[in-house]
Amino acid sequence: MDSLLNIILQGSSNFLSFQLYELLLLSLLLALLLSVSLTTVYRRSFFRLAGSTQLTLPPGTYGWPLIGETMRLKKSSKKPEEFVQQRMERYNKSIFKTSLLGERMAVFCGPAGNKVLFSGENRLVVSWWPRSVQSIFPLSIITSHSSRKLLASFLRLEYLRRHVGTMDTVAWSHMEAQWAGRRQLKAAHHVKSYTFALACRLFASIDDPDHVLRLQGELEVLVGGVLQIPVKLPGTRYYKAMGAAEAIRRELRPVIRRRKMDLTEKMVSPAQDLLSYLLVTGDEDGRLMTEEEIIDNILLLLFAGHDTTSCVITLVMKNLAEKPHIYNEVLREQREIAISKKDGELLNWDDIQKMKYSWNVVNETLRLAPPVSGAFREAISDLTFAGFSIPKGWKLFWSSYTTHTNPDYFPMPEKFDPSRFEGDGLTPYTFVPFGGGPRMCPGKEFARLEILVFLHNVVKRFKWEAVFPGEKVEIEDGMPHPVQGLPILLQVQPNHF
Repeated sequence: MDSLLNIILQGSSNFLSFQLYELLLLSLLLALLLSVSLTTVYRRSFFRLAGSTQLTLPPGTYGWPLIGETMRLKKSSKKPEEFVQQRMERYNKSIFKTSLLGERMAVFCGPAGNKVLFSGENRLVVSWWPRSVQSIFPLSIITSHSSRKLLASFLRLEYLRRHVGTMDTVAWSHMEAQWAGRRQLKAAHHVKSYTFALACRLFASIDDPDHVLRLQGELEVLVGGVLQIPVKLPGTRYYKAMGAAEAIRRELRPVIRRRKMDLTEKMVSPAQDLLSYLLVTGDEDGRLMTEEEIIDNILLLLFAGHDTTSCVITLVMKNLAEKPHIYNEVLREQREIAISKKDGELLNWDDIQKMKYSWNVVNETLRLAPPVSGAFREAISDLTFAGFSIPKGWKLFWSSYTTHTNPDYFPMPEKFDPSRFEGDGLTPYTFVPFGGGPRMCPGKEFARLEILVFLHNVVKRFKWEAVFPGEKVEIEDGMPHPVQGLPILLQVQPNHF
């Protein structure tokens, strides 16, 4: 799962959101930065490469010593696209240099840059994650290429086809338990409960409501601190995130040990869920994951899918509430699918393939407010792009905003228009909410199913209107969220089908 612009945002947000003694620590750091001696040392080390070689580095600025342009990025956190777009206009529309999180960084812009980063995996570039993320998920796909291949193999279509019905069952049960009989609710909160419950069910067959709720509470703490500066002091958000991660590990260890026994006694299928799959499937060399590796990978998937998918579903519901003509088209499509089913018959793979317009609505939502708005790479060799040199070891970043809101690729980019995604007319590497090429997010199809199954269930049961029409969407914990959590007024579908 690629990291996103929210990693930068979260790193920078520490400068404004630290608790008292964290602020004191930051003040000491800033005082040191202002000293002449530290500035001199920094400049000698940081700019040595640029000053002593003949490399033509990308245009741009490194900003302040060590802090770089992190604070400037924070100022535009409510509109993160502004940081990139302003520098594209000022320096170069294809690439510019900056400094974020204390790292020299080149920001690649546009489809050509996206293609280089997506297609150059393990040849020119590798994924890079901030130290805080690596420290919380040390044994996951973040550091293991073979683990990533195993997870991609598990999320292949063959597995997903078999679990469409399970997703439908979970979505129906969620609606029955949390939506039915309610006049008003906050959509963001309840959607998040659905996505997490589904992840627990499909990844580890955890379906006890109390167990799921306990895990979700810990994960909320983890989400709030995993992307912070890794200051390991009691009370800091990062420290709390480390504690929450360990609490989830304690919850998962007995689950894994029971599953090992069940597999040995052939009481469960090796293909039951991700947990069983990882326990019996080796990597390219036949090596099985250790218990701790399995825990870290399940923990990472729970983290990666906790906010991203629920964020998309919430914003889709917001768009449907504010655009009745779009809602009516989605309703028409989902109605046709529903009336073709026999009583009690669950959704299947063929039904999902018929949800073309609904998926176009999701894609347009992803274009305008992608939860995965970019990702980091690291150059593993010297490379050139757009006439500029990128030294080995530099960190690289791509941003979906450089293409998603570009009128050259999406005319009238501010307009919500699902018809953009009809046919195959998009320029390659311009629509990249899931990355692209060999680095396409392995969870894309899982997310597509999760979103469409939920959309089918909510549309066929309810109509809704926003309590706050035109509710603002702002970046929170690095992702776009309606500021009020999207309170909605529910009405049972008059022609329930």
